[in-house]
Amino acid sequence: MTLSGMTGFARSERSGVYGSVSVEARSVNGKGLDVRLRLPQGLDAVENPVRELAKARFNRGSVSLTVTLTAADASAEASVDQARLMAYVEATRALVDKGLAERPTAGELLMLKGVITSEDAVLDEDQLAARDAAVLDAVAEAFDGLKTARLEEGAALKSVLDGHLEEITDLREQAANCAAALPDAIKARLQAKLDELISGGVDPDRLAQEAAMMAVKADVREELDRLKAHIDSAHALLDAGSPCGRKLDFLSQEFNREANTLCSKSADTQLTNIGLALKATVDRLREQVQNVE
Repeated sequence: MTLSGMTGFARSERSGVYGSVSVEARSVNGKGLDVRLRLPQGLDAVENPVRELAKARFNRGSVSLTVTLTAADASAEASVDQARLMAYVEATRALVDKGLAERPTAGELLMLKGVITSEDAVLDEDQLAARDAAVLDAVAEAFDGLKTARLEEGAALKSVLDGHLEEITDLREQAANCAAALPDAIKARLQAKLDELISGGVDPDRLAQEAAMMAVKADVREELDRLKAHIDSAHALLDAGSPCGRKLDFLSQEFNREANTLCSKSADTQLTNIGLALKATVDRLREQVQNVE
């Protein structure tokens, strides 16, 4: 499988004896799959099948679908509701007779609500069935187009995420090289400090014990080992493809935890700087992971 994002847009259309169908599908990031439908009146029967079409293609994301229907006879003949028109005339006549209003023109009367009516042609059962089938067909095409758009975003995301993982790998190697010299550096600093405080030097055995204790507290090899394991896991998830967004999000939290521990244990400026750079890279990784399905 390939990696998929959660952002995209697609459109499809159909036409026939029922008129025309226009479908627009779009999606953005989401923790789960949230399908929101905007269907015209009379399409209640296709709502559940539409949701099933979405579930068959997507695992995460907020998916919005809008269906627009246009009747086959868009230019249906207009008619004047004579009863409503006369009711308006009688209502205005009393005001005119009292001098409270001017006599309305025919154009003004025709603009009043409900005076001019237009009825679309009524579809028979076969036409309704053809319309519903066309709607589902158009929705399936739009969802397929949306999935393609999300896969294109996923391809771009994989390149970015691989780049961040390469940075993390490089920083881990720098930290490992820096950490390798920590025991000797700690011992040297301790020796220098004690030489300042105690004239004549100190007991070498005691110095070795203190240095060993400090080295244990500052030992970051365990964090570096876990970082390597997390890097391998992240690459495996990316190669396996979506759905993996939730696992990558959890893994990015683990990356952040190791980076924080590395900084807190650091007794060396260089290692601290590496830890801070690692935290910044992990933050960028986690930000991009939010876009992965």
